[in-house]
Amino acid sequence: MAKLAFIGTGVMGAPMAGHLVAAGHDVTVYNRTQAKALAWADKYGGSVADTPAAAAKNADAVFACVGNDDDLALVTLGEDGAFAAMRDDAVFVDHTTVSASIARRLAGERALVVDAPVSGGQAGAENGKLSIMCGGSAEAMAKAEPFMQAYALRVVHVGEAGAGQTTKMCNQIAIAGVIQGVAESLRFAQNSGLDLDKVFEAISGGAAQSWQMVNRWPTMAKDEFDFGFAVDWMRKDLGLALDEARRNGAVLPVAALVDQFYADVQAMGGARQDTSALVRRLPK
Repeated sequence: MAKLAFIGTGVMGAPMAGHLVAAGHDVTVYNRTQAKALAWADKYGGSVADTPAAAAKNADAVFACVGNDDDLALVTLGEDGAFAAMRDDAVFVDHTTVSASIARRLAGERALVVDAPVSGGQAGAENGKLSIMCGGSAEAMAKAEPFMQAYALRVVHVGEAGAGQTTKMCNQIAIAGVIQGVAESLRFAQNSGLDLDKVFEAISGGAAQSWQMVNRWPTMAKDEFDFGFAVDWMRKDLGLALDEARRNGAVLPVAALVDQFYADVQAMGGARQDTSALVRRLPK
């Protein structure tokens, strides 16, 4: 049994920390909204700390899953941040989707840091089947990976610090175009007067098949969007990818276009709806 800290008990962090408890570890959590941390402790049986530093003190590993670059900097480097309280031999694992630049900055602050954004959404976190893409040293990975296996289906060490975050950007770039394609296909089928269930049956087993088609075609057909990965979050992620592309010279015309389509969905009141709400902006 290890002594662990988990900072951030939102829709992703809470179940991930819960899996660490289920794996037999002693877990202390911190959340900016303490009521969420207390609710987590009531459900999973761990402990609650008043600050990130208090959670991280004497921990073998510290995990974070917060909101953005500023949130991550605050809980690590800010007043009462985790880094000042961590043991030198403790590993820090960040599951937040943030910029590659802050991932590299944190790795410059201490030796044992892994940037480890995840894919799989809330369902993946709850079911312990996340895909995790990791950047950091081999030594840091060796310390972190056994813990991550508690909630992961796949853990891949992609490269040095920042590589996990840039790989997550690759993931979101690929997803954006696929969701738009599925949305257009569905609307085309509707406007052609086709039976959407039959179309799905016919095309979802062939070359058009994708996770988005299998999981989101049926819900898009029913105009159901109040679940899953929110449009606001996707726009944040695409913004990170577009910023990094300006730095590295990559050209992302489809990602940039779909990002603007998501802005339309936000304007329609769909900011907290699932990313498949892209279909809402297509007339039928």
